[in-house]
Amino acid sequence: MNNPALRDAALFLLRLVVGVIFVAHGWDKAFGTGIDATAAQWEGLHIPQPTLSAWVVSVVEILGGIMLVLGLLTPAAAGVLALDMVAAFYFVHLDKGLFVSEGGSELVLVLCAACVTLVVFGSGRASLDRALSRFA
Repeated sequence: MNNPALRDAALFLLRLVVGVIFVAHGWDKAFGTGIDATAAQWEGLHIPQPTLSAWVVSVVEILGGIMLVLGLLTPAAAGVLALDMVAAFYFVHLDKGLFVSEGGSELVLVLCAACVTLVVFGSGRASLDRALSRFA
């Protein structure tokens, strides 16, 4: 179906859901579990510079998620978040199978695929990208 209004609605829904998930996960790393606990966990997973990495990932996920929800610089934000998920897959989920209940990769794979979709198709008309492009 090639209906621009449906395409834009689907892109908005995708941005909204994926953005909220990223904000929630970034917020949990920074303020729920906390940076120190996240860094300690990541040290056990042999993630380089665990404290710095925990801060960077938290900020990327919170700000990137907000940018997706707003539709602001969507391809760039989605690209950075896709790379974040590639790193999560490699460092955390690669050897744990598919199912998230067993620490597997299903969530990071879906989030990565959603972000790649947003890189390719952009934010759609219901976005700040579209509103701001009128002034360019």
